Amino acid sequence: MKFGTGQSITRVEDARLLTGQGRFTDDLSRPGMLYGVTLRSPHAHAEIKDIDVLAALDVPGVVAVYTHKDVEGYGPIPCLVPLSGEVKTPRVLLADDRVRFVGDGVAFVVAETREAARAGAEAIFVDYEELPAVASIEAALAPGASLIWPEAKSNSLFDWQVGDGAAADAAIAGAAHVTRLKIIQNRIAPTSMEVRAALGEYSEGEGFTLTTGSQGVASMRRELAKAILQVPIEQMRVVTHDVGGGFGMKSFLYPEYALCLHAARALGKPVKWTGERSDAFQTDTHGRAMESEAALALDAQGRILALKVETWSDLGAYQAQFGPAIQTMAGGRIMGGVYRIPAIHNLVHGVVTNTTPVDAYRGAGRPESAYIMERLIEAAAREIGIGVDEMRSRNLLLPAELPHENGLGLTFDIGNFPAVLERAKQVADWAGFAGRKAEAAKRGKRLGRGMAYYVEIAGGGGTEEHADVRVAADGTIEMSVGTQSNGQGHETVYAQVAAAKLGVPMDQIRIVQGDTTRMEVGGGTGGSRSMAFGGGAVLVCADDMIARGTALASEDLGSDVDYSDGLFKARGSNATLSWAELASRHPGALDGRSRYTTKESKPAPTFPNGCHIAEVELDPDTGMIAVTRYSLVDDFGVLVNPMLVEGQIHGGIAQGLGQAVLENIVYDEAGQLITGSLMDYGIPRADVMPPAVAFETLNTPSPTNPLGVKGCGEAGTIGAMPSVVNAIIDALDGQQVEMPATPEKLWRLAQGMPKAA
Repeated sequence: MKFGTGQSITRVEDARLLTGQGRFTDDLSRPGMLYGVTLRSPHAHAEIKDIDVLAALDVPGVVAVYTHKDVEGYGPIPCLVPLSGEVKTPRVLLADDRVRFVGDGVAFVVAETREAARAGAEAIFVDYEELPAVASIEAALAPGASLIWPEAKSNSLFDWQVGDGAAADAAIAGAAHVTRLKIIQNRIAPTSMEVRAALGEYSEGEGFTLTTGSQGVASMRRELAKAILQVPIEQMRVVTHDVGGGFGMKSFLYPEYALCLHAARALGKPVKWTGERSDAFQTDTHGRAMESEAALALDAQGRILALKVETWSDLGAYQAQFGPAIQTMAGGRIMGGVYRIPAIHNLVHGVVTNTTPVDAYRGAGRPESAYIMERLIEAAAREIGIGVDEMRSRNLLLPAELPHENGLGLTFDIGNFPAVLERAKQVADWAGFAGRKAEAAKRGKRLGRGMAYYVEIAGGGGTEEHADVRVAADGTIEMSVGTQSNGQGHETVYAQVAAAKLGVPMDQIRIVQGDTTRMEVGGGTGGSRSMAFGGGAVLVCADDMIARGTALASEDLGSDVDYSDGLFKARGSNATLSWAELASRHPGALDGRSRYTTKESKPAPTFPNGCHIAEVELDPDTGMIAVTRYSLVDDFGVLVNPMLVEGQIHGGIAQGLGQAVLENIVYDEAGQLITGSLMDYGIPRADVMPPAVAFETLNTPSPTNPLGVKGCGEAGTIGAMPSVVNAIIDALDGQQVEMPATPEKLWRLAQGMPKAA
């Protein structure tokens, strides 16, 4: 049908967003609204001896100033997956006796204008006694290092491991060849286009309302009510309108959200806080930030015998909401990818530092794991003298070997990895690389080629999703789903799924998200789960609608009916009823809530996978690089909207490429943030991107969900990081380089190389 699934339909939400009719949190205004500003610690580690707010209260326009003593009755922001049973790292709403990173909130000023609130914050006097700071993993683990949490024995809070260490050690000891690498993955700032913002409101008898850009309102409502404000959940409403980018970071609670609500109740007026870019760099959860020592053991034929990885993961000053799980449960089980590896051992140490907390960032552990494996396998191929493509071909799992348990408790269900790799080589014109390299050499440039075969675990975040439908008298079908669009196009793809199932035009369907009054449950958006779970809920909801409509139409028409193309048709006659007619006759009778659940008792993941191939041209005289060609073939299962999928891939590549060559959060030894603005922190612009991306899919539908989808939102990032860095290493004739591969690093490495022929 027109506009059904599998078709590249332009996004229905774009007209609103591109004409300035989007509704973001900071667009909102309320009568009598006040404005909040957070006073932040300038020190990475210090004791608070005293806070004097009297001068701030004298600033014209300032209404109130809150410090820890005003909000100490509330709970801390919860860590939802603590891996350390002995040591807690509670992040209270405002620092009590100690600050632990630059940007830690010390006071919250509320005023009649934002300018007055800023002036009030500047008037507060805080007596700090500075303490030694540890701003890196190395400093945190050094003998005699200052303890961020004195009750802990060290700054390493937990050790998490999975796999068979003894088997991996034995295989490494007896291997014909062992490749070893130390791999550093740079700390990243999400830098969403829309900064965080929050609007808090309170009404006696009805309770709290928080409006904020989020990746899911249901979990935020639950944690705000239960863990922080400690009120019945019925007294908490969370609303999200349009969101200008999330990338994992907007899944989480931040102190300002609860502070706005506290101030709104205390002052009897709405309170809005809007962060600035400096707030974002200092306090939005960062990503990646890890160091690994990895070993890959091979037999004489280049077949993998074992993989052993030990990682030190920088958690920041506090264990964030999902922070401890990112390099462990989220990414740790996928270590080794879809290669045939008899023995794997993955050990992760969780280390606290006097820096911004680290949590999920696009891919959340899976890019890190893929990066380690793809750096290793390409280095191993170079060391033993076989092609990087051949090295992968010898070790990729074959379709006949699936399902396959990887030795870390994860079972890959379906796929054709060798076919994807071979098709990717064709799309990339693998055979023509030598000619392109020779041509570049004539111009004094060095051309490098990098490959990456990635796989990710997608579809996490619970075992169920709900959809709620209301049918209006004019036949408009309004469907609410418990996920949350951050720009992916949910309003379009969910409408496509519903339209295809119901046989009605897409413009008859309206998708609603982001209000706990309408949909109080839902797993939100993260881990590429929306189409697998939200799409499944839409399908179930459509089936239930048809069942209700069929029963009503049978009564009205006095006979059995069949349903097709939006009409209920009486058997044996020409009598029909439309959705509009049924809704008019039976107001509310077609409405209902549907629940989609996985067949398994725990989430059944999907495994998007693919092969990325990048070509990078290096100018040895300047260290500048250009990604001249970029090709990939992915397996995403069934594609609901191929054009939107390709858009997600382009965005993912941009973020992976950004980490590979530009992005890097840097602290000095005292824990001061050096890269605290877009003048200091590099993000990819259009001229950094490849001139074109050759993109294809070779899909095997997922058996875990009714749509057969696998997810695509994080895939581009996962494949881009290792393919681009491997290409740069190839251009450097195998010299290893760590991200970000900046011009200075590359120029220094290139100076030790002979000039291009």
